[in-house]
Amino acid sequence: MARKLRMGMIGGGTGSFIGDVHRKAAAIDGMIELVCGAFSSTADKSIASGKALFLDESRCYGTFEEMILKEKELPEDIRMDFVSIVTPNHMHFPPAKMALENGFNVVCDKPITLTLDEAVELKEIIKKSNKIFALTHNYTGHPMVKQAKAMIENGELGKIRKVQVQYIQGWLATDKESEGHKQAAWRVDPKRSGIGGGLGDIGTHAENLVEYVTGLKIIELAADLSTFGKGRVLDDDGHLLLRLEGGAKGIMSFSQIAVGEENNLAIKVYGEKGSLHWEQENPNKLTTKWLDKPNKVYTPMGNDLYPEALSISRIPIGHPEGYLEAFATIYRNFANHLMAKIDGESVDKTDYPTVDDGIRGMQFIYAAVESNTNNSKWTKIK
Repeated sequence: MARKLRMGMIGGGTGSFIGDVHRKAAAIDGMIELVCGAFSSTADKSIASGKALFLDESRCYGTFEEMILKEKELPEDIRMDFVSIVTPNHMHFPPAKMALENGFNVVCDKPITLTLDEAVELKEIIKKSNKIFALTHNYTGHPMVKQAKAMIENGELGKIRKVQVQYIQGWLATDKESEGHKQAAWRVDPKRSGIGGGLGDIGTHAENLVEYVTGLKIIELAADLSTFGKGRVLDDDGHLLLRLEGGAKGIMSFSQIAVGEENNLAIKVYGEKGSLHWEQENPNKLTTKWLDKPNKVYTPMGNDLYPEALSISRIPIGHPEGYLEAFATIYRNFANHLMAKIDGESVDKTDYPTVDDGIRGMQFIYAAVESNTNNSKWTKIK
């Protein structure tokens, strides 16, 4: 293509953490530009946010419905190509549905929807629309995560036996939701978050990382979920036993009340011939250990990388690549696919999370809640 893709944003107005992350990540590779938005559920705040981002005032909309319908009326060489949805969970499905049905591609934050039924319905809408949908499970965009996945796919670790994954935070150790903290308030509210609290917010990241890296689906789980925060009804801590395809076993731990923890996402995978270990807080190192050869540490742009990892290592060796770059990889891979489609070209393989990953995440949440309700009974993911 001879131009950048044009992005519209729903949510992510002034003061939003995740909206700013999406805008920066989308811009990193120079393939996407923000051209319009409906940034808030309050029209005045939405328009003010658009102006603060130096957008054309005529394309700063009061509602997402207005944005989608008015953008649709614009000439093809002006209107947005896709929307990025960065709202709380309960506002994922309505704008995604409307955008797809009006001819726009979609990038959506995770978890995909408020309910499993919505996720299943969204898949059918995507199929009928013939549009592209990406879900921002951003941690799959790290070069060393790509390296880990490629090594396992190539059989270097042998048959996978055991997986340990954790996502440990401490930011909800106190009652932030009663102190006017917007990010905390919606995450502990089942009407806006869904049936999972920390389970949906960070547990789904851990679930997605396990299935992405190992290539194995979690088929059954036993969950022990806890709610420690005063007055909360949704989980903020949990431990799960996992059974994966092929006989592998897993352990998952997540928490948002672990005092002193920041963003401690980590995974260990153990196979018959070797193991690997990756930590999000130290994302540029993938440690591997072996039965019959010395241990080895891989780094972005370093030696012996698979093409999947090397192709998304953006900067010279030894320079840290982190959260924004991983997010940007999702946008870049989505953009490459969309650009090819606009140009009438076929794409053999795409590498970004899709609606199927979103449905898996919702199935995981529902199975975990069901298991916990039944005294941690083993429950199939379906």
